Amino acid sequence: MIDQYISAGEDKWNNQNGLVMLLPHGYENQGAEHSSARMERYLQMCAKHNMYIADCTTPANFFHLLRRQMKSKFRKPLIVFTPKSLLRHELAVSKVDELANGQFQEIIDDPNVSDKKAIKTLVFCTGKVYYDLIVKRKELNRNDVAVVRLEQLFPLAIEQIKEVIASYPNVEDYVWSQEEPKNMGAYSYMLMNFDLVKLRLASPKAYSAPAAGSYERSKKRQAKAIAMVFDKTIVQ
Repeated sequence: MIDQYISAGEDKWNNQNGLVMLLPHGYENQGAEHSSARMERYLQMCAKHNMYIADCTTPANFFHLLRRQMKSKFRKPLIVFTPKSLLRHELAVSKVDELANGQFQEIIDDPNVSDKKAIKTLVFCTGKVYYDLIVKRKELNRNDVAVVRLEQLFPLAIEQIKEVIASYPNVEDYVWSQEEPKNMGAYSYMLMNFDLVKLRLASPKAYSAPAAGSYERSKKRQAKAIAMVFDKTIVQ
């Protein structure tokens, strides 16, 4: 009921609010209900710019997201999915200049691609799975794969996404990668709202529980989902 009041509050009572909710979300090989803030449920309630949904991957972008929330001339609820492991992830760092002089980025293009014409697979993702992807890419020495982060899921920055897609002229394979099962996470939302290209899904198959509830089983599911990004012959 709480999420319903948040999503429909402005229409119901004609009253804006700037509530910020930081919801722990991320498949950290924990128990079945511990891992998910039910991203799919919040995304289902998004319409008519009623709130912001974000999943940040860098300290600077998180800082500028909160700053935008405070500096904005209007109020909308902000839902942020905050994976716990990024608090201590060695790659999730920002430079002081990015904090002092940057701004919130709805989309973050791949900063490690030197030749965009060489890219054959363009991967879209959100949240901490980005770090799993770039570690695996380095391990496989795959210079033909680029990873783009959607830091803000709603509203989707469609025009920015179009520019990113256009900047990779030789892509043959577009992928949506997520650590959540197929029937959870942002995949269904992307199917409804992202029609710029046809996305191939790389994720665990559909499950009734958000996570495995077993450390070993969870690691195997995640490893397979990551492997699917780099090998289209692997099926769920």
